[in-house]
Amino acid sequence: MTAGQRLLGYLGRYRRDLALGAVCVIGAAAFSLAKPLIVGTAVDVLRSGVSRSAIIRFSLFYVGAALVQGVFLYLHRWIVIGASRKIEYDMRGEFYDHLQSLPAEFYQENKTGDLMSRATNDLSSVRMLVGPAVMHAFSSILVVVGAFVMMSQIDLQLALISLLAIPAVAGAVKFFGERIHERFRDVQDHFGEISARVQENVAGVRVVRAFTREEHEKQAFEEMNEEYVEKNRKLILLTATFYPLLHSMIGVMFVVIFFLGSRRILSGSMSVGEFVSFTLYLGRLAWPLIALGWVINLFQRGMASMKRLHEILVAEPATETTGDAYGGEQLAPEIEFRGLTFGYGETPVLHDIDLAIREGETLGIVGRTGSGKSTLCSLVTRVWEPPPGTVFVGGVPVESIPPRRLRSMIGVVPQETFLFSDTIAENIRVGRIDATDDELAAVVELAGLEDDVRAMPEGIATVIGERGITLSGGQKQRTAIARAIVRNPGIMILDDALSAVDTHTEERILRSLRELRRGRTVVIVAHRISSVKDADQIVVLDEGRIVERGAHDELLAAGGFYADLYRRQALEEELEEIA
Repeated sequence: MTAGQRLLGYLGRYRRDLALGAVCVIGAAAFSLAKPLIVGTAVDVLRSGVSRSAIIRFSLFYVGAALVQGVFLYLHRWIVIGASRKIEYDMRGEFYDHLQSLPAEFYQENKTGDLMSRATNDLSSVRMLVGPAVMHAFSSILVVVGAFVMMSQIDLQLALISLLAIPAVAGAVKFFGERIHERFRDVQDHFGEISARVQENVAGVRVVRAFTREEHEKQAFEEMNEEYVEKNRKLILLTATFYPLLHSMIGVMFVVIFFLGSRRILSGSMSVGEFVSFTLYLGRLAWPLIALGWVINLFQRGMASMKRLHEILVAEPATETTGDAYGGEQLAPEIEFRGLTFGYGETPVLHDIDLAIREGETLGIVGRTGSGKSTLCSLVTRVWEPPPGTVFVGGVPVESIPPRRLRSMIGVVPQETFLFSDTIAENIRVGRIDATDDELAAVVELAGLEDDVRAMPEGIATVIGERGITLSGGQKQRTAIARAIVRNPGIMILDDALSAVDTHTEERILRSLRELRRGRTVVIVAHRISSVKDADQIVVLDEGRIVERGAHDELLAAGGFYADLYRRQALEEELEEIA
């Protein structure tokens, strides 16, 4: 499907509205073309003798035509512009829904600010295309054709001469239209880059200030802004040349027609009233030709924006299911990896992982930074798609389980905590929207967050700012833990979820989780041995491979990486106590 075909699909949804709008456009054009005829007839009648009744009669005719035209103008604007707003609403909703369905790798390749630009500026440009541009294009064509027919009835030769300007206008439209399209797309692309830069600076304002990068970022933004202004100037230069050129072409046509028409009046082959009607029709013909430039401008802008939106809409959504191994039955909270090898590119991150976690067991995963711990967890929830037949939940390959169903039985506390700019209560309810106040209070206590909540001005109803900016790292992690617990999942994955809390708070949370872990399958990824020492099974990852596995005491006795890490962390704790 091309961008144009997609756009036609949206127009097809509201074909009844657009058809009714077209009828109103025809009505407005018909009564607009009736007015010059009324004026010309009035001139000829009044030349032979002015009478009060004739003046009143033609005035009423003219006012009546203007009023009916006004009604049709109002209706076609209301209907067509309304349809364009509905199309914009549909496109915005579908664009947002599509963004929600896209896989993680898509967001690694595309900037947030650019996506925001497409969802706002580009959608507005498309709305202008399917509303005002379509409406005025149809109206202009009707008026041009109708005016030419009426002019032909008066003087065919003059009417044909008046058309000589159309090829010149068409050539100018083609020449400038293509360049306007290219430059507008360039402007929109650069605006997306500016939006991305602003979004990154606002989100990372603490880092910018901590490293005193304010002046550098201001300078970088100023350079981007200047480039944006320059690109807009180039676009404005085209449009500023385009419209005056159209006006000058139309003006030359008027001069020629006035000269030839005046000679016909002098020769008696055309009446004054007919000449007046002809020139008024010429004016009706001229305005749509001028408006055509504006319509082409809107069309080029709208299609450039539609192509930018189409680039996102054709991106493949995350894979739902493959095969029919999952029949919808209740899945046991068990996880198994069979010969898993996975990489984000050509280089594997995980190698030959064979691991089984039975129902009710707790698995601890430790290892150096970059050893693949978080990647292993993300494959269970299908944030990243594992190779077929390598990751199983409840004995079923995860690629055969719908992601929504799979994730509904898993509670995840990610390594990088993300909180919404809402209250603590609503951030916890992200885990389960129907959680009661009593359930919230219980999970807040389990996550070791009750003292912090009690100290806040509005307790659990305190708004925590964008991305939880008013909370410390430890408070964010504990809020995320509460969010996972309230889900009451069969499987819990804690991906380095206690790294930002002190050892005393960690011990308190782990003590609460020991009670909670009963009957659940739990995966704990950690750098601190204290977080995983009570696990039923511990594995050590190094460069994507399992190099050690066993219980805490077994691994200490083996004297390998785990034992070395344990000794170093014990020494660090002793030094901290001495200090």
